[in-house]
Amino acid sequence: MAGGFDSGSTLLAWLLLASLLVASVTAEPPEEEKQALLSFLSQVPHENRLQWSSNNNSSVCSWVGIECDADRSSVHSLRLPGAGLVGPIPPETLGRLSQLRVLSLRSNRLSGEIPSDFSNLTLLRSLYLQNNAFSGGFPAGVTPLARLARLDLSSNNFTGPIPFAVNNWTRLTGLFLENNAFSGPLPSISANLVDFNASNNRLNGSIPRNLQRFSAAAFAGNLGLCGGPLPPCNPFFPPPSPSPSTIQPIHKKSKKLSTAAIVLISVGAVLALLILLLLLFCCLRRKQRQQQQQQSPKPPKPVPGAAARSVPVDAAGTSSSKDDITGGSADAERNKLVFFDGGVYSFDLEDLLRASAEVLGKGSVGTSYKAVLEDGTTVVVKRLKDVVVTKKEFEMQMEVLGKVRHDNVVPFRAFYFSRDEKLLVSEYVAAGSLSALLHGSRGSGRTPLDWNSRMSIASTTAKGLAHLHSAGKLPHGNIKSSNILLLHAHHHEASVSDYGLNPLFGTTAPPSRVAGYRAPEVLETRKVTFKSDVYSFGVLLLELLTGKAPNQASLGAGDESAAGIDLPRWVQSVVREEWTAEVFDVELMRHNNVEEEMVQLLQIAMACVATVPDQRPEMAEVVRMIDEVNRGEVSTPTTTTDDGLRQSSDDPSKGSDGQTQTPPAESRATPGSASAVTP
Repeated sequence: MAGGFDSGSTLLAWLLLASLLVASVTAEPPEEEKQALLSFLSQVPHENRLQWSSNNNSSVCSWVGIECDADRSSVHSLRLPGAGLVGPIPPETLGRLSQLRVLSLRSNRLSGEIPSDFSNLTLLRSLYLQNNAFSGGFPAGVTPLARLARLDLSSNNFTGPIPFAVNNWTRLTGLFLENNAFSGPLPSISANLVDFNASNNRLNGSIPRNLQRFSAAAFAGNLGLCGGPLPPCNPFFPPPSPSPSTIQPIHKKSKKLSTAAIVLISVGAVLALLILLLLLFCCLRRKQRQQQQQQSPKPPKPVPGAAARSVPVDAAGTSSSKDDITGGSADAERNKLVFFDGGVYSFDLEDLLRASAEVLGKGSVGTSYKAVLEDGTTVVVKRLKDVVVTKKEFEMQMEVLGKVRHDNVVPFRAFYFSRDEKLLVSEYVAAGSLSALLHGSRGSGRTPLDWNSRMSIASTTAKGLAHLHSAGKLPHGNIKSSNILLLHAHHHEASVSDYGLNPLFGTTAPPSRVAGYRAPEVLETRKVTFKSDVYSFGVLLLELLTGKAPNQASLGAGDESAAGIDLPRWVQSVVREEWTAEVFDVELMRHNNVEEEMVQLLQIAMACVATVPDQRPEMAEVVRMIDEVNRGEVSTPTTTTDDGLRQSSDDPSKGSDGQTQTPPAESRATPGSASAVTP
């Protein structure tokens, strides 16, 4: 009997163990969570790669972007960064995932307010909503989440005050609120923050003492903030009122004026009289000048049709009359076409005015024309607009530009300055621009730009820019693919043009002059530097690698509605999700054995577009790294940047060794630190 009982117990134990194993294999999150996810996806436009299915045989835990807990009984994390999500988050969808720990919806085009039912996510530890278009006040559905460790609301359109309820987040280690429109004072956040950034908002008042340990970059762009680490605040409260014991008795005022008051009144009256006399004198002088101008003889009008018969079209694209170019003033007549030293041309202004002209393009600094002179000489004439400097300042800048000599820099040959016209003459490059070659028609008749040609363009362009920086001490200031000209139709050696013109337009020049390629600091300072050139060149490298124009980068191929996400941010988003192959131009994927070189050039580009200028390499270093890629040597940027080429995780609960640790920053580093990883 004892032996039978023992064998029966053993059999029962095995049966129980088998049933538990079957239950663990077939475990599935509750139907409510599955329906919440399907409801979210059905109401929000998205990319086709999110193939969530309502088929009962499909496990929720196997869907793209979803992770379940260890026993697969509930959804543990939802990560959909850069998934092309568009529009508001529907209520009663994600708020029903009550067991959620990590939620990442960054780098999409989500908008509207955060649903209030987010307050149901009481176990949430990490929430990443940056780089979207959310609006409204600080999310009320987020403030009750007491277990939050990382919260990133940066680069959205949130407004209003930051609530003092954030003090309830005692476990918070990272808070990122930059690039919004939050207003009011900063609350005294009591959590042990490791990372914090509230820059580029509308905050005001004194910075709380427990936040003063962060660098000034964490508070930059808030004109109303003051106190350490920013400049000290001005005293707001007036001095205290005197005590009753110190108040002197009021005496009856004397009706007589003091001697000092009489002297001041007399001096003021004399000054007012002098000012009136000065204004009267200026008005008389102005009237005399106007009368002299009216009495001076006017130049004879040209006979109708005579100019058209003698001169076809001028370099300005209108008639070839000299008055059209010079404004017809006597001062303009004395201005001549000035050639730089070492020029090979022998024409003068009259020859240029008689030339036939063809519009090449209208850029941010002026319109360019192809001018063919009577002797067959072909040049490019750029008609500058919005020039604000004086003639002397213009000539000084031209003297600097005229000394630039390099095989990969298109030389300026001459210039013309008058009150109404400013012209620049340079050599004509027949092979065209990189922009036309890269973004031209991609139909059946197109010849793809192969990898060797793109590497040659990258290398020679970098050498030209490095020469401007080192020998000329001259920032380019307007780097873009339309200013990169190809010297040879087949070898694709490049040369940079339209350099060094920014000083002519002053600090009031709009940042759109380098739109799509501009470094972040240029938007604020309106000044170009060597480091901002490096950033623009990094965008140019990304343009070569991806085939996308920088101001039309889209997460969905051919999706025009997705335009507006800048190229570096899009590349960072894709690469961090380990979809590196999706970054490269489809024309490059036809080539074999170049994947390693493509990734190396991508690393160089991402080092160049680092957000912090000091983290970007010098152009000479960029030339060296590109040459190493050309020679087949392993080259990695020596500057730690926010390029996102390192592996990162949205889950803050696990380290690289699989052990639980303090939740890391999914997307950021402490402002002002040497590295800043963006998810």
